[in-house]
Amino acid sequence: MFDLDKWQEIFETIRKNPLRTILTGFSVTWGIFMLVLLLAAGQGLSNGAKFAFGDDAMNSLWIYSDVTSIAHNGMNVGRRIQFEDDDLEFVKERYDAEIDQYTGRYSLWGAQINYAEKYGTHPMRGVHPGHQELEQTKIVTGRYINQMDIDNIRKSALIGKKTLPLFFGEEDPLGKWIRINGVPFQIVGVFQDIENERDEENFYVPITTAQRIFNGGRRIQQIMVTLDETDLQHSLMVQGEMRSDLIQKFGVHPNDERAIFIRNLQEQFQNIQNVLDGIQAFVWLIGIMTIIAGIVGVSNIMVVVVKERTKEIGIRKALGATPRSIVGLIIQESVFITAVAGYIGLVLAVVVVEFIGGNLVGSFFRNPEVDFEIAIYTTVLLVITGALAGLVPARRAAKVQPIEALREE
Repeated sequence: MFDLDKWQEIFETIRKNPLRTILTGFSVTWGIFMLVLLLAAGQGLSNGAKFAFGDDAMNSLWIYSDVTSIAHNGMNVGRRIQFEDDDLEFVKERYDAEIDQYTGRYSLWGAQINYAEKYGTHPMRGVHPGHQELEQTKIVTGRYINQMDIDNIRKSALIGKKTLPLFFGEEDPLGKWIRINGVPFQIVGVFQDIENERDEENFYVPITTAQRIFNGGRRIQQIMVTLDETDLQHSLMVQGEMRSDLIQKFGVHPNDERAIFIRNLQEQFQNIQNVLDGIQAFVWLIGIMTIIAGIVGVSNIMVVVVKERTKEIGIRKALGATPRSIVGLIIQESVFITAVAGYIGLVLAVVVVEFIGGNLVGSFFRNPEVDFEIAIYTTVLLVITGALAGLVPARRAAKVQPIEALREE
């Protein structure tokens, strides 16, 4: 129930001691400000991690080969492991029940692209149709590489939305012919990569065409697959079995991580998420410790307030005021000071995040934000801390005896 007299007393006390109240509230303001700011920064790191991995299918395994780093079965260090079409078929057949999509890659990193009088140097990737899901590629217009392109070794190509204006301007590219290292390819689609615009600089062609035209033979630079299941433990099991089969097939030492390496995106993301969860917990710990320091400050000031008003409290009790009403008055004042100071800190943090955080964008830091859940938690925290700050002085005030209080100077 709203009690105007109590509020008048609270404001009168604050009016008489404005500097003391401001300095007391500042510690709470600073604690809430730092807590919310650090939580927003943690969210920015989390968003950055999701952005970095959102470009690719999370339940995917990327299989790389390099040179051996450990001698094995009489073979020296430095032997190059080269994947070929047969190795992709080996993986497909052996893990048919676990694999959903697959692709090989045969790439040229500095392909010369030209259309009419326009020239540029861009990466070219020869891929299978499953590459679309593995890279989370969105078709803007036209189509992606299909199986008929692969089987018939067609000279089909896709161009990225970012690269499109450089060669075609406002012209419709579908059906037009470009040259890749002097070889004509027909544009069959325009793609977009929402999470990573850099990938839009690539030109995609059928892998069989890239191998035949650009001296690839049957070589594959990389094998990529997605799994039917999204369970991390399952993907780790398949990863281990797949690597074991491949190192046995190529005669590689089991401990040679360089010769054959499998990147498990789900595992990598989980590891990063665990680190971010730890950072978030640490942020909460630091923020709460800072707020506790503020609570102690508010509590100490409320003890001083009780001391100053001892005679007044004694008179109240002599006139029939109950201990409960005395406790309620002190806690109400404490909650009010804490809530106002904390709310100021919350608003300042939101302002900083909105107007400054948006400009702090990097590969692992994106869009720091203060979500509604944080605001709710902070509000509840403010009420609890305010009540705790006033609890000790309120109990002291409730124990004041009227006779002793009237003797206070």
